[in-house]
Amino acid sequence: MSVLEGSWTHEYITTNGVKLHYVTQGEGRLMLMLHGFPEFWYSWRHQIPEFAKNYKVVAVDLRGYNDSDKPKEQSAYMMEEFIKDVKGIITNLGYETCILAGHDWGGAIAWSFAYAHPEMVEKLIILNLPHPAKFAQGFMTPQQLLKSSYVFFFQLPGLPESLLQWNDYQAIGTALTGMAVNKSTFSPADIEAYKNAAAKRGALTAMLNYYRNAFQGFFKPQKWGILEVPTLMIWGEKDTALGKELTYGTEAYVRNFQIHYIPNCSHWVQQEQPQLVNQYMREFLSQN
Repeated sequence: MSVLEGSWTHEYITTNGVKLHYVTQGEGRLMLMLHGFPEFWYSWRHQIPEFAKNYKVVAVDLRGYNDSDKPKEQSAYMMEEFIKDVKGIITNLGYETCILAGHDWGGAIAWSFAYAHPEMVEKLIILNLPHPAKFAQGFMTPQQLLKSSYVFFFQLPGLPESLLQWNDYQAIGTALTGMAVNKSTFSPADIEAYKNAAAKRGALTAMLNYYRNAFQGFFKPQKWGILEVPTLMIWGEKDTALGKELTYGTEAYVRNFQIHYIPNCSHWVQQEQPQLVNQYMREFLSQN
């Protein structure tokens, strides 16, 4: 799968009634990484060995993805369940707190977990996923509605699954390489890894169920207070799914907030610009 494959180990943990697969490397304080759609732990392959030098890095397959359990009920993919999953991962690994990093849907879960359990998050790192209040506001604008039109398509029963698996999961590869600014970001082996993860029985419907429940959860307008957890946001400016304007004003919701924009970089920020992302993360983590 990768030249780095031998540097980490694959393990399983049971939390909130599901068995989750994760990759881990290193020792020390816990650094938990949550991936997005249509990915799996592999999206953090450039970060795992880098931060394993100083932390116990755990990159999990979210429920419904790759080698983690895939409950059949759509109700199993509500935000409250994801929050319970994360809490169980932290405590079952023997920790009370973690550094939490999330990208895309993993970022949505990370935001929500930090609000639900701020005492369990030392620092929060969010990649290309706006604060939930800013997302709800922006989602109602014409430009973001157009960019998010796929979300409404995903609400349909059956048809999105058929499209995603058509022609050997071509749409998975297209979503990754098509959005990337640097087309060499994803090797043929990388694309195969993502296709193989999506092809596992039950995975496509599970992955889509995140979106099918989103209007009852993360996308739902609600009152968000001020988050006290120190937070870093890293944003690839050429994100075709989420507009940069969704980041404006985030500091109104986060007491200790920093943001780094990366020009000429897509939604797949930690894979397209791994060295710069790692640098920004390390600088943030080194601050008191």
